[in-house]
Amino acid sequence: MRVTTFVSLLALSVVAAPLLAASPPHAPAAAESSPPVALAPQINAADFATFDKTLSSDAFGGRKPGTLGARRTTAWLVAQFKRMGLQPGNHGSFFQAVPADSTLLLNTDVALDIASHGKHAAFAYRTDMMVQTLQAKATVELKNSPVVFLGYGVDAPNWHWNDYRGVDVKGKTVIVLVNDPGFASGDPKLFQGRTMTYYGRWTYKYAEAALKGAAACFIVHTSDAAAGYPFSVLQNSGSGPQLSLPLRVDPAPRLPVAGWLTHAAATRLFAAAGLDFDALAKQAGKPGFKAVPLHATASLTLHNKIAHLESKNVLAMVKGSRKPDEAVIFTAHWDHLGTDPTLKGHQVYSGAIDNGTGLSMLLEIADAFAHQKTPPQRSVLFFMPTLEESGLLGSQYYAAKPVFALDKTVADIAVDALPIIGRARDMTVIGKGQSQLEDMLADVLKTQGRVTAPETTPENGFYFRSDHFNFAKAGVPAMLASSGLDLLVGGRAAGEKAAADYTAHRYHTPNDVFDPHWDYSGILEDTQALYELGQRLSHTGVWPQWYADSPFRARREAMMKPAAARVK
Repeated sequence: MRVTTFVSLLALSVVAAPLLAASPPHAPAAAESSPPVALAPQINAADFATFDKTLSSDAFGGRKPGTLGARRTTAWLVAQFKRMGLQPGNHGSFFQAVPADSTLLLNTDVALDIASHGKHAAFAYRTDMMVQTLQAKATVELKNSPVVFLGYGVDAPNWHWNDYRGVDVKGKTVIVLVNDPGFASGDPKLFQGRTMTYYGRWTYKYAEAALKGAAACFIVHTSDAAAGYPFSVLQNSGSGPQLSLPLRVDPAPRLPVAGWLTHAAATRLFAAAGLDFDALAKQAGKPGFKAVPLHATASLTLHNKIAHLESKNVLAMVKGSRKPDEAVIFTAHWDHLGTDPTLKGHQVYSGAIDNGTGLSMLLEIADAFAHQKTPPQRSVLFFMPTLEESGLLGSQYYAAKPVFALDKTVADIAVDALPIIGRARDMTVIGKGQSQLEDMLADVLKTQGRVTAPETTPENGFYFRSDHFNFAKAGVPAMLASSGLDLLVGGRAAGEKAAADYTAHRYHTPNDVFDPHWDYSGILEDTQALYELGQRLSHTGVWPQWYADSPFRARREAMMKPAAARVK
């Protein structure tokens, strides 16, 4: 979930037949309290537990794309959809092939050379910086590229902010700060204060620098709080093969060189140019900041091994009765991190929470839709993308090659790594404040006596770190929903403690395993709520909109204009 990591894809043998049983043996009954609202018959603890226990079992090997475990996973998911009576979601197929390019840095002793005032300073890979090419090329050379500090590297007309104003960065190396100006200042009127906007995300900064013609972009990891994770995460996720969609699928400009600098490395680099990094970083958070040339040049050479791979998205649907060409999408990624034979003890990254819970919820909702007495008026697509853990590539591919036209896609509702911690007074909406989907969910939750709530760390930008985001970037209203933390037993303190404990001790480790003692009462309420939201969206005439200040609104309005003209 949400943190880019590398995936090595290997062609392995066929699925073992015993794992393809349509109805695996039920898991032991878990502790549970009766929810106050009626659940659809198909939404129950026994099935949910069975799904999660099976998906996170060692037999599935951590669900890493390209492995035998991945093939078992996708085949088992399809078997469940067939058993429930769903139709293939991709023009007669349950699969959508996703191509990917793999780039492995070979010269890991590479150093970034900065020349300034006749002197040279070297910055070491992993210790001072992380670096890669985004162009999937065997050799990339950066030679005597002029260096310029661009503040936050943001061009945001809606915020009247442009760090690129008056600067030609073609062929240059730009250095930018992580997050956005609102985070540093804490001013709620500047961007969104401490809540990260899309302009604070590293993916945006790389894309904008490439669009402006830069040869290289290095983001300064100023602090764990500003980035949302320690520099060690970048060291771990940046090592090994890095995956991307082929240019034929995603032809947008890409940086020849993309990287990160530690705070200490940036301080030393600026000092070599006779500048105070911390002072300039502080100035960069104020309106009117102008780019600062460092009167220095950057050089390095990257040697890479390039490979070409393929994985599969899983898609199943309940066909609409009146508008089958319009679709409501539910999303949960199926992939995880695989197995590490070098570990002592348990070696499988089971992913029972990330994202076994999301997959289990979608299966429960799919079963409920498949058994409705009255079928939905619009089609409901259950989308289980691959390669989420490798940069959201499965959903990025779908957004580029959609089964349902994006102007016919009503909304995307995504779930990822849902905590199972009992009943709560709320449901969490990640990145709250984006679209009318939140209003619709709030209306559903009223029937359960509950409310929506934002995530506890909006400065971490989680809205931009899961598969729904590729729908949002394409203009489709998209919401990432999660279980609430204001627990009936113990309140918000207990919920936040449970969430923090998962992050500290189980997230992205082999300890993320199935627990037979889980209390499913809360997550079943959440499942019912999202099922009811999907029901409402499946009615023709319902088109949720982005809020007026959402950065994704313009894209949606542009795509919907031709459809509106046809209606007139």
